[in-house]
Amino acid sequence: MSQDFLSHISNVLKSIEADGLYKREREIAGMQAGRIKVKGASGERQMVNLCANNYLGLADNAEIRKAAAAALDEFGFGMASVRFICGTQTLHRELEHAIADYLGKDDAILFAACFDANGALFEPLLTAEDAIISDSLNHASIIDGVRLSKARRFRYAQGDMDDLEAQLKQADADGARFKLVVTDGVFSMDGHIAKLKEICDLAERYGAIVAVDDCHATGHIGEEGRGTPALTGVGNRVDIVTGTLGKTLGGAMGGFIAASQPIIDLLRQRARPYLFSNSLAPAVAAGSLKAIAIARAANDLREKLGRHTTRFRDGLTQSGFTLLPGETPIIPVMLGDAVLAQRMAKALDERGVYVAGFFYPVVPQGKARIRTQMSAALDDQDITFAIDAFADAGKQLGII
Repeated sequence: MSQDFLSHISNVLKSIEADGLYKREREIAGMQAGRIKVKGASGERQMVNLCANNYLGLADNAEIRKAAAAALDEFGFGMASVRFICGTQTLHRELEHAIADYLGKDDAILFAACFDANGALFEPLLTAEDAIISDSLNHASIIDGVRLSKARRFRYAQGDMDDLEAQLKQADADGARFKLVVTDGVFSMDGHIAKLKEICDLAERYGAIVAVDDCHATGHIGEEGRGTPALTGVGNRVDIVTGTLGKTLGGAMGGFIAASQPIIDLLRQRARPYLFSNSLAPAVAAGSLKAIAIARAANDLREKLGRHTTRFRDGLTQSGFTLLPGETPIIPVMLGDAVLAQRMAKALDERGVYVAGFFYPVVPQGKARIRTQMSAALDDQDITFAIDAFADAGKQLGII
């Protein structure tokens, strides 16, 4: 390999480090949970985990683990195939039917991750004759999926319905055959919920299709955890829902698209990440089926999650931290500077609280933060511990 090339890569890494943007991974020694064991130079230590997408606390659930273990014995470790060759087991179709029933759609299609689902969605359904109108803060997977499509691209300012209407009008003026509006249901870095009623009203007025990425909602938001369409009362007015099995619904891996039958049927024929990727492992499919069943009945866990969210938000606000407003379990603590965010994360680590600093390019320049996430796996003592640790670290660093 060219030494010049390797030197160039090394210089890029040094630049990332110098800018305070270098990301480091820590090792968890055990299961994902409200309290986790973290491996360090001096051995393992227990920490309160405030940055998992484990909203209902199902990642270490005993019933889910039992279902996954049973599937290993009955269905094996892996499929060694894509779905259309010899990679479809009864488990896969059972899971797709369960997802569709949960979200009120005709059918669903599984992917290795929701990043793949969003990457697969647009290109098979839309052509250069069509238009995609996307929220400016949509997830990177949506942005990449839109780029893969030949459809014309329009973008509206985050949550700005006047701008969305202007883009819909422009798409009509440009002669778009079909129009698709796509948005996150919950914006993962800010915790904001999309204005789905207003989006659906505009979409219906201008004859557009609506797609929602509900990764940070399915399982814990809305009635039975059915997500933002249920929470906002729009139900089947949302035409397409993409989501994940890697967050609330057990936290393993896998994504999906749920929609009307013709859409799902066409995606099975032409969605490249589906056609050219291995099937989900049987244990993941079986565990996810159990996770959906648990989530649908988990009003107690959703209530606990809500209590933690309110208490933690109130505690940090009273301590003097700047938070983004919101009602979801995603609670961003705004710090602005990337280096300060990393220093705060380090100070919290020293105090036994596991968090991560988020900074450019994950969030815009100057918007660095500690994104905290509540979980029903936490207890009241964990919340008290975390609030006290934030206050102590914030005072030490001069943040509050």
